[in-house]
Amino acid sequence: MHEMAIAEGILGIALDHARAHDSHRIERIHLLLGELSGVETEALSFAFASLVRGTIAETAALTWERLPLTGRCHDCGREQEIRPQDYLCPLCGGGIEIIHGREMRVDYIEME
Repeated sequence: MHEMAIAEGILGIALDHARAHDSHRIERIHLLLGELSGVETEALSFAFASLVRGTIAETAALTWERLPLTGRCHDCGREQEIRPQDYLCPLCGGGIEIIHGREMRVDYIEME
């Protein structure tokens, strides 16, 4: 279950950020998760809930936004949302490079 390791990393980032800003409570951690990040959000929520007990993030909400898979054509430069199975540009037939959709990062942390 790699979501436990991900949750540990997220909590570590949030706690470090809180310490650096002399915060005594973390209220929300918001993530950006690409469509191809492979993160199972239900498992991540469960892992996070088990890790925050007894910390300043114990009551923190873990929220996320899913980012669509986006590609750029090597030939015409067009950027567009794509499906994982799309390899060719519908406009010119050129090859597509994935430019967004694999991300997994902390977007912001709300603290008190």
